[in-house]
Amino acid sequence: MLTLRPPTAADETALRRMHEQLAVEGFDLLLAEGSWEEILAQVRREADGSDLPPGRVRADFLVAEAEGIPVGRVSIRHELTPFLREVGGHVGYAVAPPFRRRGHATEILRQSVERLRGLGVGDVLVTCDDDNVGSARAIERCGGVLKDLRTPPGGGMPKRRYWIPAPGVPLRRR
Repeated sequence: MLTLRPPTAADETALRRMHEQLAVEGFDLLLAEGSWEEILAQVRREADGSDLPPGRVRADFLVAEAEGIPVGRVSIRHELTPFLREVGGHVGYAVAPPFRRRGHATEILRQSVERLRGLGVGDVLVTCDDDNVGSARAIERCGGVLKDLRTPPGGGMPKRRYWIPAPGVPLRRR
């Protein structure tokens, strides 16, 4: 069983290890720099929506834990900025390489969408790199409908943009 929970002091070693593993792939796991106390303080500020850095929105940064072991993380954004609407989406998640191909990404996304529904978000935007077949499959398993591909500002790998429609409501044209 996979659970999503806020990070704690006990997660530092595991999350910093995952951060290093995913940095090789160009993914920023921690989304913050500094001491572990500073990182946890930023996580709390973003969850509260207080004292946010420019371009950031209220978001829940949660550890994905399976059988007591951190296997990944998710950032659940409560709203979209123009950048997030273009290439970032409501949900950013990652599973550390040793824990992939076990259904964790699908479950992380499923629980994240459920959490957003509880916050009143209807259609949920989720993006992934065009060449990330595993993430695309997880999004599609969670009901994602491919809208289009967008190139990030400044270039880089095109992003697949998927909308996961609210239950019982046809997907609005975007």
